[in-house]
Amino acid sequence: MKKIEAIIKPFKLDEVREALAEIGVNGLTVTEVKGFGRQKGHTELYRGAEYVVDFLPKVKVELVVPDNLVEASVDTIIKAAHTGKIGDGKIFVMNVEQVIRIRTGETGEEAV
Repeated sequence: MKKIEAIIKPFKLDEVREALAEIGVNGLTVTEVKGFGRQKGHTELYRGAEYVVDFLPKVKVELVVPDNLVEASVDTIIKAAHTGKIGDGKIFVMNVEQVIRIRTGETGEEAV
């Protein structure tokens, strides 16, 4: 099993969620986050004063999938989150050693 974390633009969340549901991913966690990479933030004007916004709003989508769904999930996120502009985001894939469903005690892929 693998854990996939994707940092994407907030307005792409619904597209990513719907696309993942179509390939059989039935659970994910979404967190509102802030950050920057090459995008570096931008300058804004507020009441005549200029200030720098270093951290830009993003969304972190986390999902745990069986090994046979990893490549399809990553490809799906890339297609759904892509705008072609700087700041589209990043995807991280990590190994998951164990999963336990608290309610039933199920473990492994049955708990995903």
